[in-house]
Amino acid sequence: MNRRIAFVIAAALLLGAASVSAWEESDFPPRPLAAYSFIPSGPEPSTVIGESRSYTFAKGDTLYDVARHLGLGINEVTEAFPDLDVWLPPEGETLAFPTSWILPDSSYEGVVVNIPEMRLYYFPPHLKGGLHTAITYPVGLGRDEWRTPTGKFKVTEKTVNPKWVVPESIRAEHIRDRGDDRNMIPGGAPDNPLGHYRIRLSLPLYGIHGTNIPWGVGMEVSHGCIRLYPEDIERLFTIVPVGAPGEIVYQPVKIGARDGDVFVEVHPDIYDTGFDYLAGAKERLHAKGLEKAIELSLLLDALTEKSGTPVRISVGQPLRRRSQEAATEAERLKAGLSPRS
Repeated sequence: MNRRIAFVIAAALLLGAASVSAWEESDFPPRPLAAYSFIPSGPEPSTVIGESRSYTFAKGDTLYDVARHLGLGINEVTEAFPDLDVWLPPEGETLAFPTSWILPDSSYEGVVVNIPEMRLYYFPPHLKGGLHTAITYPVGLGRDEWRTPTGKFKVTEKTVNPKWVVPESIRAEHIRDRGDDRNMIPGGAPDNPLGHYRIRLSLPLYGIHGTNIPWGVGMEVSHGCIRLYPEDIERLFTIVPVGAPGEIVYQPVKIGARDGDVFVEVHPDIYDTGFDYLAGAKERLHAKGLEKAIELSLLLDALTEKSGTPVRISVGQPLRRRSQEAATEAERLKAGLSPRS
């Protein structure tokens, strides 16, 4: 499908969401701040955060509403439940939604955005030897002709009710598509796409901000910037300091561990980069020393399904068993016994 046609269809769907939904904007107050603890490395790492949450559909629900209510992007819901009707989910049916995630490979410092899963992670500073924590939110990203770039950055500025000075390239598109020749939209205006909060980045022309179209979170709808639900950017804005480091990465496959097991999380290659899923998964497993701890058939099934949720690809807690065996061997050596052959 032509990308421009696809964008027009997406825009129409977003505008239609408000007329179909029984939810009001007041139904989405700021969420309590959830910080998940994790163990980034060691004999038994723990890099899968969160737990699935159940929700029972009521009359007037759409998947856009439920996704937002649960802190998910619409992409995460449709990847997990591809056959579910986004406008008329089955009233009275209860489903477990994918509110757990594998942390992307990174330095675990500052802001990390993973493009294929359309999700942002913030790793607050921690004391040496202290607890590692992660805070995470879904995002909307750039559409194909305005791709969100990868790369490292720093937070350079934070602004409340920012005005939007429309770049000439975007202004030309606005004139062509809808006859809008404005070169500036005032801060706080209802049609200001920056919303009420903007975090400016050292990447030229790009930032993290709110949105005047919340239903676009989890979709490729922006000109490259990173959009959050209004209730999420309000939280993130207060906790991310100017000067914080960050990175935008492209990881369709993530490998993690929890409770002695190995997990994989697989997302579509949204920018059609030609990503080799099997080679990418094997590379990440090898880098983590986990290639012998998994069942290949389970990995292949997960790579095919691309459910966007953490899937266990090991059997019988191999990391915990390996850790216990290492501890036993250390005790043998400490006691002066010969190493096991």
